[in-house]
Amino acid sequence: MMTSQWRRLALCTQGLVSQHLFGAALPGTRSAIEHLGYVQIDTLAVVERAHHHVLWNRVPGYDPRHLNQLVGERHIFEYWFHAASYLPMRDYRYALPRMTSIRNGENRYFTHVDEHLMNEILARVRAEGALRVRDLDTGNREKGSWWNWGPGRRALDKLFMQGDLMVCERNGMEKVYDLTERCLPAGIDLRMPTLSEYAVYLFDTTLRAHGVVTWKQLLHLKTGKPLRDAMRAVLDERIDAGWVSALGNAGAPTAYVDSKVLEQAPVIDAGAVKVLSPFDNVVIHRDRLSTLFGFDYRLECYVAAPKRVFGYFCLPILYGDTFVGRIDCKAHRADRRFEVLSLNLEDGTLDRDQFFPALSDELQRLADFNKCPLLDAGGVVRGVTARQY
Repeated sequence: MMTSQWRRLALCTQGLVSQHLFGAALPGTRSAIEHLGYVQIDTLAVVERAHHHVLWNRVPGYDPRHLNQLVGERHIFEYWFHAASYLPMRDYRYALPRMTSIRNGENRYFTHVDEHLMNEILARVRAEGALRVRDLDTGNREKGSWWNWGPGRRALDKLFMQGDLMVCERNGMEKVYDLTERCLPAGIDLRMPTLSEYAVYLFDTTLRAHGVVTWKQLLHLKTGKPLRDAMRAVLDERIDAGWVSALGNAGAPTAYVDSKVLEQAPVIDAGAVKVLSPFDNVVIHRDRLSTLFGFDYRLECYVAAPKRVFGYFCLPILYGDTFVGRIDCKAHRADRRFEVLSLNLEDGTLDRDQFFPALSDELQRLADFNKCPLLDAGGVVRGVTARQY
Protein backbone atom coordinates (compact mmCIF):
# COMPACT_ATOMS: atom_id res chain seq x y z
CA MET A 1 0.00 0.00 0.00
CA MET A 2 1.59 3.26 -1.11
CA THR A 3 1.45 6.62 0.61
CA SER A 4 -0.94 8.00 -2.04
CA GLN A 5 -3.43 5.27 -1.10
CA TRP A 6 -2.99 6.12 2.58
CA ARG A 7 -3.79 9.75 1.81
CA ARG A 8 -6.93 8.83 -0.09
CA LEU A 9 -8.05 6.49 2.66
CA ALA A 10 -7.43 9.18 5.29
CA LEU A 11 -9.41 11.80 3.36
CA CYS A 12 -12.30 9.45 2.64
CA THR A 13 -12.50 8.40 6.28
CA GLN A 14 -12.59 12.07 7.27
CA GLY A 15 -15.61 12.70 5.06
CA LEU A 16 -13.76 15.11 2.78
CA VAL A 17 -14.43 13.14 -0.40
CA SER A 18 -17.96 11.79 -0.41
CA GLN A 19 -20.82 14.19 0.23
CA HIS A 20 -22.89 11.20 1.32
CA LEU A 21 -20.76 9.68 4.09
CA PHE A 22 -22.66 11.38 6.90
CA GLY A 23 -25.92 12.40 5.24
CA ALA A 24 -27.26 15.91 5.03
CA ALA A 25 -28.52 18.75 7.22
CA LEU A 26 -29.26 18.07 10.91
CA PRO A 27 -28.94 14.24 10.85
CA GLY A 28 -25.73 14.57 8.85
CA THR A 29 -24.31 17.04 11.36
CA ARG A 30 -24.95 14.64 14.23
CA SER A 31 -23.51 11.72 12.26
CA ALA A 32 -20.39 13.72 11.36
CA ILE A 33 -19.66 14.64 14.98
CA GLU A 34 -20.24 11.07 16.13
CA HIS A 35 -17.93 9.73 13.42
CA LEU A 36 -15.18 12.32 13.91
CA GLY A 37 -15.35 12.05 17.70
CA TYR A 38 -15.08 15.80 18.20
CA VAL A 39 -15.22 19.10 16.35
CA GLN A 40 -13.05 21.86 17.78
CA ILE A 41 -14.74 25.09 18.86
CA ASP A 42 -13.00 28.18 17.56
CA THR A 43 -13.20 31.70 18.98
CA LEU A 44 -11.54 33.33 15.96
CA ALA A 45 -13.93 34.89 13.46
CA VAL A 46 -11.67 36.04 10.63
CA VAL A 47 -13.75 33.71 8.50
CA GLU A 48 -16.62 31.51 9.72
CA ARG A 49 -15.51 29.79 12.93
CA ALA A 50 -13.86 26.39 12.73
CA HIS A 51 -16.70 24.34 14.21
CA HIS A 52 -18.98 25.60 11.44
CA HIS A 53 -16.33 25.51 8.71
CA VAL A 54 -15.39 21.88 9.48
CA LEU A 55 -18.99 20.67 9.35
CA TRP A 56 -19.91 22.75 6.29
CA ASN A 57 -17.08 21.05 4.39
CA ARG A 58 -18.55 17.64 5.16
CA VAL A 59 -22.32 17.95 5.49
CA PRO A 60 -24.53 19.13 2.59
CA GLY A 61 -27.13 21.57 3.85
CA TYR A 62 -25.22 22.31 7.06
CA ASP A 63 -26.61 25.24 9.05
CA PRO A 64 -24.81 26.77 12.06
CA ARG A 65 -28.09 26.50 14.00
CA HIS A 66 -27.76 22.72 13.89
CA LEU A 67 -25.26 22.72 16.76
CA ASN A 68 -27.58 24.46 19.22
CA GLN A 69 -30.38 22.16 18.14
CA LEU A 70 -28.29 19.03 18.73
CA VAL A 71 -27.17 20.36 22.13
CA GLY A 72 -30.80 21.06 23.01
CA GLU A 73 -31.82 17.57 21.92
CA ARG A 74 -28.98 16.15 24.05
CA HIS A 75 -27.19 14.45 21.17
CA ILE A 76 -23.95 16.39 21.60
CA PHE A 77 -22.27 18.36 24.39
CA GLU A 78 -19.44 20.80 24.90
CA TYR A 79 -16.30 19.80 26.71
CA TRP A 80 -12.60 19.24 26.18
CA PHE A 81 -10.98 16.82 23.74
CA HIS A 82 -7.53 18.22 22.99
CA ALA A 83 -9.24 21.64 23.02
CA ALA A 84 -12.76 22.97 23.60
CA SER A 85 -15.00 20.88 21.35
CA TYR A 86 -18.42 19.53 20.51
CA LEU A 87 -18.51 15.81 21.35
CA PRO A 88 -21.09 13.03 20.95
CA MET A 89 -23.27 12.66 24.04
CA ARG A 90 -22.71 8.90 23.87
CA ASP A 91 -19.07 9.57 24.83
CA TYR A 92 -19.87 11.64 27.92
CA ARG A 93 -18.48 9.09 30.37
CA TYR A 94 -15.02 9.43 28.81
CA ALA A 95 -14.94 13.05 29.96
CA LEU A 96 -15.35 11.93 33.58
CA PRO A 97 -11.63 11.25 34.25
CA ARG A 98 -10.69 14.83 33.35
CA MET A 99 -13.63 16.21 35.35
CA THR A 100 -12.61 14.19 38.39
CA SER A 101 -8.97 15.23 38.06
CA ILE A 102 -9.97 18.90 38.00
CA ARG A 103 -12.34 18.47 40.94
CA ASN A 104 -9.50 16.88 42.91
CA GLY A 105 -7.16 19.78 42.22
CA GLU A 106 -4.81 17.78 40.00
CA ASN A 107 -4.83 20.30 37.14
CA ARG A 108 -2.60 23.32 37.66
CA TYR A 109 -4.90 25.57 35.62
CA PHE A 110 -7.78 25.14 38.06
CA THR A 111 -6.14 25.61 41.44
CA HIS A 112 -6.67 28.51 43.84
CA VAL A 113 -10.27 29.00 42.73
CA ASP A 114 -12.67 30.72 45.14
CA GLU A 115 -14.93 27.96 46.53
CA HIS A 116 -17.35 30.57 47.91
CA LEU A 117 -17.85 32.02 44.43
CA MET A 118 -18.36 28.55 42.98
CA ASN A 119 -21.06 27.79 45.55
CA GLU A 120 -22.75 31.13 44.92
CA ILE A 121 -22.82 30.58 41.15
CA LEU A 122 -24.19 27.07 41.56
CA ALA A 123 -26.89 28.27 43.95
CA ARG A 124 -27.96 30.99 41.55
CA VAL A 125 -28.16 28.65 38.55
CA ARG A 126 -30.08 26.14 40.64
CA ALA A 127 -32.57 28.82 41.74
CA GLU A 128 -32.93 30.84 38.54
CA GLY A 129 -32.29 28.34 35.78
CA ALA A 130 -29.90 28.62 32.84
CA LEU A 131 -27.80 31.77 32.97
CA ARG A 132 -25.34 33.64 30.79
CA VAL A 133 -22.11 35.15 32.08
CA ARG A 134 -23.65 38.59 31.77
CA ASP A 135 -26.53 37.46 34.03
CA LEU A 136 -24.03 36.55 36.73
CA ASP A 137 -22.13 39.82 36.44
CA THR A 138 -23.23 42.40 38.99
CA GLY A 139 -21.52 45.17 37.07
CA ASN A 140 -19.11 45.87 39.91
CA ARG A 141 -15.65 45.16 38.54
CA GLU A 142 -13.79 46.82 41.39
CA LYS A 143 -11.28 44.85 43.39
CA GLY A 144 -13.08 42.81 46.01
CA SER A 145 -16.29 42.44 44.02
CA TRP A 146 -17.89 38.99 44.33
CA TRP A 147 -17.82 38.86 40.52
CA ASN A 148 -14.44 40.28 39.74
CA TRP A 149 -13.70 39.11 36.18
CA GLY A 150 -10.66 37.07 37.19
CA PRO A 151 -11.92 35.14 40.25
CA GLY A 152 -15.49 34.93 38.95
CA ARG A 153 -14.55 33.64 35.55
CA ARG A 154 -12.17 31.09 37.03
CA ALA A 155 -14.94 29.88 39.34
CA LEU A 156 -17.35 29.50 36.43
CA ASP A 157 -14.74 27.75 34.28
CA LYS A 158 -13.92 25.28 37.03
CA LEU A 159 -17.61 24.49 37.60
CA PHE A 160 -17.83 23.70 33.89
CA MET A 161 -14.59 21.74 33.68
CA GLN A 162 -15.33 19.62 36.76
CA GLY A 163 -18.77 18.79 35.42
CA ASP A 164 -21.17 20.72 37.68
CA LEU A 165 -22.33 23.00 34.86
CA MET A 166 -22.81 22.38 31.15
CA VAL A 167 -23.25 24.69 28.20
CA CYS A 168 -26.87 24.27 27.14
CA GLU A 169 -26.86 26.86 24.35
CA ARG A 170 -24.70 29.37 22.52
CA ASN A 171 -25.75 32.74 21.15
CA GLY A 172 -22.86 33.42 18.81
CA MET A 173 -19.93 32.74 21.11
CA GLU A 174 -21.83 33.65 24.28
CA LYS A 175 -22.39 30.54 26.35
CA VAL A 176 -25.49 29.75 28.42
CA TYR A 177 -24.88 27.50 31.43
CA ASP A 178 -27.18 25.17 33.32
CA LEU A 179 -26.81 22.42 35.89
CA THR A 180 -25.37 19.25 34.40
CA GLU A 181 -28.22 17.20 35.86
CA ARG A 182 -30.66 19.23 33.76
CA CYS A 183 -28.65 18.82 30.54
CA LEU A 184 -27.86 15.11 30.50
CA PRO A 185 -30.30 12.71 28.87
CA ALA A 186 -32.05 10.11 30.96
CA GLY A 187 -30.28 6.78 31.25
CA ILE A 188 -26.84 8.03 30.18
CA ASP A 189 -23.90 5.86 31.25
CA LEU A 190 -22.09 7.66 34.06
CA ARG A 191 -19.69 4.88 35.04
CA MET A 192 -16.09 6.01 35.39
CA PRO A 193 -14.13 4.27 32.62
CA THR A 194 -11.17 2.15 33.56
CA LEU A 195 -7.81 3.08 32.10
CA SER A 196 -8.17 0.24 29.61
CA GLU A 197 -11.65 1.39 28.57
CA TYR A 198 -10.38 4.94 28.11
CA ALA A 199 -7.51 3.71 25.92
CA VAL A 200 -9.96 1.70 23.81
CA TYR A 201 -12.13 4.81 23.42
CA LEU A 202 -9.18 6.91 22.26
CA PHE A 203 -7.97 4.20 19.90
CA ASP A 204 -11.35 3.51 18.31
CA THR A 205 -12.21 7.19 17.98
CA THR A 206 -8.91 8.05 16.31
CA LEU A 207 -8.84 5.09 13.94
CA ARG A 208 -12.50 5.51 12.96
CA ALA A 209 -12.06 9.20 12.21
CA HIS A 210 -8.69 9.14 10.48
CA GLY A 211 -8.32 5.74 8.80
CA VAL A 212 -4.52 5.88 8.95
CA VAL A 213 -2.99 6.72 12.34
CA THR A 214 0.39 6.83 14.01
CA TRP A 215 1.38 5.98 17.57
CA LYS A 216 1.96 9.66 18.32
CA GLN A 217 -1.48 10.55 17.02
CA LEU A 218 -3.15 7.93 19.21
CA LEU A 219 -1.76 9.73 22.27
CA HIS A 220 -1.99 13.30 20.98
CA LEU A 221 -1.56 15.60 24.01
CA LYS A 222 -2.23 12.66 26.35
CA THR A 223 0.49 12.03 28.91
CA GLY A 224 1.51 9.48 31.51
CA LYS A 225 3.10 6.04 31.34
CA PRO A 226 -0.04 4.19 32.56
CA LEU A 227 -2.05 5.46 29.58
CA ARG A 228 0.82 4.74 27.18
CA ASP A 229 1.01 1.18 28.49
CA ALA A 230 -2.77 0.74 28.22
CA MET A 231 -2.74 2.08 24.65
CA ARG A 232 0.11 -0.24 23.71
CA ALA A 233 -1.89 -3.19 25.06
CA VAL A 234 -4.95 -2.18 23.00
CA LEU A 235 -2.85 -1.75 19.85
CA ASP A 236 -1.04 -5.06 20.28
CA GLU A 237 -4.34 -6.84 20.92
CA ARG A 238 -5.91 -5.41 17.76
CA ILE A 239 -2.88 -6.32 15.66
CA ASP A 240 -2.73 -9.88 17.08
CA ALA A 241 -6.44 -10.34 16.32
CA GLY A 242 -5.89 -9.17 12.74
CA TRP A 243 -8.23 -6.20 13.13
CA VAL A 244 -5.46 -3.67 12.62
CA SER A 245 -2.51 -3.81 10.25
CA ALA A 246 0.84 -2.17 10.91
CA LEU A 247 2.34 -0.70 7.75
CA GLY A 248 5.87 0.50 7.22
CA ASN A 249 7.00 3.21 4.86
CA ALA A 250 10.60 4.23 4.37
CA GLY A 251 11.55 7.21 6.48
CA ALA A 252 8.15 7.51 8.16
CA PRO A 253 6.64 6.25 11.42
CA THR A 254 4.67 3.00 11.33
CA ALA A 255 1.08 3.55 10.25
CA TYR A 256 -1.86 1.61 11.68
CA VAL A 257 -4.90 0.91 9.51
CA ASP A 258 -8.20 -0.89 9.99
CA SER A 259 -7.58 -4.21 8.20
CA LYS A 260 -11.11 -4.26 6.75
CA VAL A 261 -10.48 -1.12 4.72
CA LEU A 262 -6.84 -1.83 3.89
CA GLU A 263 -7.56 -3.10 0.40
CA GLN A 264 -10.00 -0.37 -0.49
CA ALA A 265 -8.95 1.99 -3.24
CA PRO A 266 -10.97 5.13 -2.61
CA VAL A 267 -11.66 7.21 -5.68
CA ILE A 268 -10.98 10.92 -5.33
CA ASP A 269 -11.82 13.62 -7.83
CA ALA A 270 -8.36 14.84 -8.74
CA GLY A 271 -9.79 18.23 -9.74
CA ALA A 272 -11.76 18.90 -6.55
CA VAL A 273 -10.68 21.82 -4.36
CA LYS A 274 -11.49 22.33 -0.69
CA VAL A 275 -10.40 25.28 1.43
CA LEU A 276 -10.12 23.99 4.98
CA SER A 277 -10.20 25.54 8.42
CA PRO A 278 -6.84 25.81 10.22
CA PHE A 279 -8.50 23.71 12.96
CA ASP A 280 -9.90 21.05 10.64
CA ASN A 281 -9.62 17.54 12.05
CA VAL A 282 -7.50 16.40 9.11
CA VAL A 283 -4.81 19.07 9.63
CA ILE A 284 -4.76 19.50 13.40
CA HIS A 285 -2.10 16.77 13.93
CA ARG A 286 0.78 18.69 12.32
CA ASP A 287 3.36 15.86 12.43
CA ARG A 288 0.98 13.43 10.75
CA LEU A 289 0.05 16.09 8.18
CA SER A 290 3.70 16.54 7.32
CA THR A 291 4.46 12.82 7.21
CA LEU A 292 1.38 11.63 5.33
CA PHE A 293 0.73 14.60 3.05
CA GLY A 294 4.14 16.26 2.88
CA PHE A 295 2.58 19.54 4.01
CA ASP A 296 4.17 21.67 6.72
CA TYR A 297 1.50 23.97 8.06
CA ARG A 298 1.44 26.61 10.76
CA LEU A 299 -1.33 29.02 11.66
CA GLU A 300 0.37 32.39 11.73
CA CYS A 301 -2.13 34.42 13.75
CA TYR A 302 -0.06 33.27 16.74
CA VAL A 303 3.15 34.48 15.09
CA ALA A 304 4.44 38.05 15.46
CA ALA A 305 3.48 40.05 12.36
CA PRO A 306 7.07 40.64 11.14
CA LYS A 307 7.72 36.90 11.19
CA ARG A 308 4.64 35.83 9.21
CA VAL A 309 5.27 34.20 5.86
CA PHE A 310 1.81 33.31 4.56
CA GLY A 311 -0.59 35.63 6.40
CA TYR A 312 -2.55 36.05 9.61
CA PHE A 313 -5.25 33.43 8.92
CA CYS A 314 -3.97 31.33 6.03
CA LEU A 315 -6.27 28.42 5.16
CA PRO A 316 -4.94 25.08 3.81
CA ILE A 317 -5.94 24.26 0.23
CA LEU A 318 -6.67 20.61 -0.60
CA TYR A 319 -6.59 19.71 -4.31
CA GLY A 320 -7.57 16.11 -4.92
CA ASP A 321 -5.51 14.22 -2.35
CA THR A 322 -2.76 16.83 -2.11
CA PHE A 323 -2.33 19.97 -0.05
CA VAL A 324 -1.14 22.47 -2.62
CA GLY A 325 -1.01 25.78 -0.76
CA ARG A 326 -2.40 28.34 1.65
CA ILE A 327 -4.79 31.19 1.12
CA ASP A 328 -5.19 34.10 3.51
CA CYS A 329 -8.80 35.33 3.66
CA LYS A 330 -10.94 37.71 5.67
CA ALA A 331 -14.72 38.08 5.83
CA HIS A 332 -15.83 41.72 5.96
CA ARG A 333 -19.34 41.01 7.15
CA ALA A 334 -20.60 44.59 7.31
CA ASP A 335 -19.70 45.01 3.62
CA ARG A 336 -20.74 41.47 2.69
CA ARG A 337 -17.29 41.18 1.11
CA PHE A 338 -14.99 38.17 1.26
CA GLU A 339 -11.41 39.30 0.71
CA VAL A 340 -8.54 37.14 -0.51
CA LEU A 341 -5.37 38.72 0.85
CA SER A 342 -2.76 36.33 -0.48
CA LEU A 343 -2.32 32.99 -2.18
CA ASN A 344 0.80 30.86 -1.78
CA LEU A 345 1.14 27.62 -3.71
CA GLU A 346 3.57 24.80 -2.97
CA ASP A 347 6.34 24.02 -5.39
CA GLY A 348 5.48 21.18 -7.72
CA THR A 349 3.47 20.25 -10.77
CA LEU A 350 0.03 21.82 -10.82
CA ASP A 351 -2.41 21.97 -13.71
CA ARG A 352 -3.17 25.64 -13.27
CA ASP A 353 -5.71 25.78 -16.09
CA GLN A 354 -7.78 23.23 -14.16
CA PHE A 355 -6.88 24.36 -10.64
CA PHE A 356 -7.69 28.06 -10.76
CA PRO A 357 -11.30 27.74 -12.03
CA ALA A 358 -11.95 25.07 -9.37
CA LEU A 359 -10.39 27.28 -6.69
CA SER A 360 -12.47 30.25 -7.83
CA ASP A 361 -15.68 28.22 -7.56
CA GLU A 362 -14.74 26.98 -4.11
CA LEU A 363 -13.88 30.47 -2.90
CA GLN A 364 -17.26 31.75 -4.05
CA ARG A 365 -18.93 28.89 -2.21
CA LEU A 366 -16.95 29.74 0.92
CA ALA A 367 -17.77 33.43 0.54
CA ASP A 368 -21.47 32.64 0.30
CA PHE A 369 -21.25 30.48 3.43
CA ASN A 370 -19.68 33.44 5.23
CA LYS A 371 -22.65 35.56 4.11
CA CYS A 372 -20.20 37.69 2.13
CA PRO A 373 -21.28 37.01 -1.46
CA LEU A 374 -18.98 39.69 -2.90
CA LEU A 375 -15.78 37.76 -3.59
CA ASP A 376 -12.87 40.20 -3.71
CA ALA A 377 -9.76 38.38 -4.86
CA GLY A 378 -7.97 41.63 -5.65
CA GLY A 379 -6.17 40.04 -8.58
CA VAL A 380 -4.63 37.47 -6.24
CA VAL A 381 -6.48 34.51 -7.73
CA ARG A 382 -6.24 34.24 -11.49
CA GLY A 383 -9.50 34.57 -13.36
CA VAL A 384 -11.58 35.73 -10.39
CA THR A 385 -13.54 38.93 -10.63
CA ALA A 386 -15.67 40.44 -7.91
CA ARG A 387 -19.32 39.44 -8.17
CA GLN A 388 -21.49 42.51 -7.87
CA TYR A 389 -24.68 42.76 -5.78
